Amino acid sequence: MRVLITGGAGFIGSHTADALVDAGFDVRVFDNLDAQIHGSGKIWPEYMNKSVECVLGDIRDRAALRRALTDSDIVLHLASLTGVGQSMYQIGAYFDVNVQGTATLLDILGNESHHVQKLIVASSRAIYGEGAYRCQLCGIVTPDPRPSTQIDGKQWELTCPSCRSPVQTILTSESTPSKPASIYAITKLTQENMCLCFGKAYGMPVVALRYFNVFGPRQSFSNPYTGIITAFLTRLFNGKAPEIYEDGQMTRDFVHVSDVVQANLLAIEVAEAEGRAINVGTGVSTSVLTLAQTLCEMVSPDLEPKIVGVSRVGDIRHCNADLGLARSCLGYTPRVPLQVGLQGVIEDAKQQARLEDRSTDALRALVESGLLR
Repeated sequence: MRVLITGGAGFIGSHTADALVDAGFDVRVFDNLDAQIHGSGKIWPEYMNKSVECVLGDIRDRAALRRALTDSDIVLHLASLTGVGQSMYQIGAYFDVNVQGTATLLDILGNESHHVQKLIVASSRAIYGEGAYRCQLCGIVTPDPRPSTQIDGKQWELTCPSCRSPVQTILTSESTPSKPASIYAITKLTQENMCLCFGKAYGMPVVALRYFNVFGPRQSFSNPYTGIITAFLTRLFNGKAPEIYEDGQMTRDFVHVSDVVQANLLAIEVAEAEGRAINVGTGVSTSVLTLAQTLCEMVSPDLEPKIVGVSRVGDIRHCNADLGLARSCLGYTPRVPLQVGLQGVIEDAKQQARLEDRSTDALRALVESGLLR
């Protein structure tokens, strides 16, 4: 059985390819080797499994994608532009790749001859916006993204949308309403809805996996939008302190790439997951400040995180995964504790020939676009 992984040269795709090869699948990856992630030159990463067939192409190129789909039985659709901040000023690019690219894939599956029997699509925790909260007076609530007046007043935490009382973050389940707060989040929600709708209409099994904050070896250090952990490490390895927005108390659910790979393979194998959207995280909440302090201790104990006290438009305050459905439906159990996973990323960073800190360029783009408050 052959699995096609779109975006398969990325760190999630390449690790999944390794696991699929080990499990006895034939694997083909389809990737445009975007320069922001892989550098110039369109050279396949050295970490690509030698047993994997590598096909260079863009998800928006119908002819190239059609050829990649030849004799594929399962599609794992990972190809996507990622990055909340960048999506807010590269709006056309994000919709072109994430939405139009997915539309091209589905249009081929719906209108042309193929062998595809199942589609797995990578969704995102970003679709929730602010996750679920508990108000002592009103119960479980799902606040809208914080208004600019609140952000401008440095009032970072959310309040109940009904009574305006303080609220406490709780784990976010799949039944939580989607309230995307960024262009990236909107494109991921659209991807998910398109694929699930297509599956119902055409009778094709489709699973949407809502990845939380994925990290691990092979994550791009050249892309300042790829993830907060690599961004912090790039600064630390250049002798600079991590810079933290707001007050550092916002929380995230950091899930190791090997646990995401586990979920990907289970989604292929488990029929009960079909037609569902399922969280993939750890259920463990970690503040950004705690993360930064931990990385400083592990890499440069003489440095301390710097809290800059501004907010990036599109960022959310808290969102952490409820894994009830992932456990009961997929049989998924996260296995890698954060600190263990961080050590692997640090070792990966040490193997890089040079870590170029591009955070200043990313910050300048946000400032010029009026997206920092």
